[in-house]
Amino acid sequence: MNDEIDKAHQEKTLLQKLWETFSSAPSNSDEVIEILRDAEDQSIIDPGALQIMEGAMKVSDLQAREIMVPKSQMMVIEEDFTLEQILQVVIQSQHSRFPVIGESSDDVKGILLAKELLPLVLSGKDSFELQKMLRPATIIPESKRLNVLLQEFREQRYHMAIIVDEYGGVSGLLTIEDVLEEIVGEIEDETDEHEPAQILQISKNCFSVEAITTIDDFNEFFDVGFSDDEFDTVGGLVISTIGHLPNIGENVTIDQFEFKVLNCDNRKITLLEVSKGTQS
Repeated sequence: MNDEIDKAHQEKTLLQKLWETFSSAPSNSDEVIEILRDAEDQSIIDPGALQIMEGAMKVSDLQAREIMVPKSQMMVIEEDFTLEQILQVVIQSQHSRFPVIGESSDDVKGILLAKELLPLVLSGKDSFELQKMLRPATIIPESKRLNVLLQEFREQRYHMAIIVDEYGGVSGLLTIEDVLEEIVGEIEDETDEHEPAQILQISKNCFSVEAITTIDDFNEFFDVGFSDDEFDTVGGLVISTIGHLPNIGENVTIDQFEFKVLNCDNRKITLLEVSKGTQS
């Protein structure tokens, strides 16, 4: 009985504190968070609820630029990619949506949903019109507040936004999941338990290889002996052999392997197609 009286008293005290705080118009979010943490300490709200409340308040103060996926890490698809090249990017990245670009990474043609490729794969079609499959890209400024963006995500039913700087150049992207994770914490699914393989076999002698794959891992996978004295990664080896930062579609042969650039930006290679032949 005494425990119930004490709990009721604590709740009354907290409610009084809440009333006093809000009736005097708290001057900043820190004062509100202090009240919420008091409530959690007294077991009136649970830690999970507190995390969501704090996350929601944090989001209202953040801008898109602060949590966006930067341009250098965006996984994009070139508008002239073949179906096989697109599938390699989809399989390697395990993403569900991809910006499709034209002449440069600032020339965003639209958004491709990976699921819309399934009918092509099942029907065995080799040719298709990528332009007809694209959804319009939503463009937002870097200064867009996340709470406003989240509301737009919900109301307008889109899941990805391309972020541009003050000059109109692409600076990154954001998804609805990125914003929600700021509120509720990391959202994991069954594919997040394991890191995606950096080397995937596409056909008998064709492989998709992330450029950050170490020389040691490449050597172990293919049972070869490339030196790692000068370069740690496959991307570094390819750039050194070509002699410059290559564009998408450029290729080079090293020993019995042909390396073709599938994805890159103005600073690095991100994805390679590797064909294994016979050493001459």
